Amino acid sequence: MEPRISLLTLGVTDLPRAVRFYRDGLGFSTTYEEGGPVAFFRTAGVRLALYPFHALAEDISKDTPVAATGSPGITIAHNVREKAQVAEVLALAEKAGATIVKPAQDAPWGGHYGYFRDLDGHYWEVAWNPFFAIGEDGLLDIG
Repeated sequence: MEPRISLLTLGVTDLPRAVRFYRDGLGFSTTYEEGGPVAFFRTAGVRLALYPFHALAEDISKDTPVAATGSPGITIAHNVREKAQVAEVLALAEKAGATIVKPAQDAPWGGHYGYFRDLDGHYWEVAWNPFFAIGEDGLLDIG
């Protein structure tokens, strides 16, 4: 097996609303057409998909329980190239309807970070890490 994560799928309560948040609010590129069952977004690395909670549970198995929103069992990270961009991205997310959970601040590990919760309760870390470079291709180089 090649070590690769190709797609991160988030369960959402309202697909059109979630698409508007990511596409219009955060500027993610998508080919989603209104009424479609799933939305895919291009990012510099892993692709992001949005799928209704109930459909995602059913896709896994008919016995899979529908996940609850707001669970902090996973976070998604968005690393930025410059420290000031942390506050800029958090402001963009808040303007799009996200809740700021932790405002931009210096991190104990030497970087700068903050968190927001999207419309379906998924937690996003926005971070500038002086120890990780972001390549020309937009991918994070963690050494």
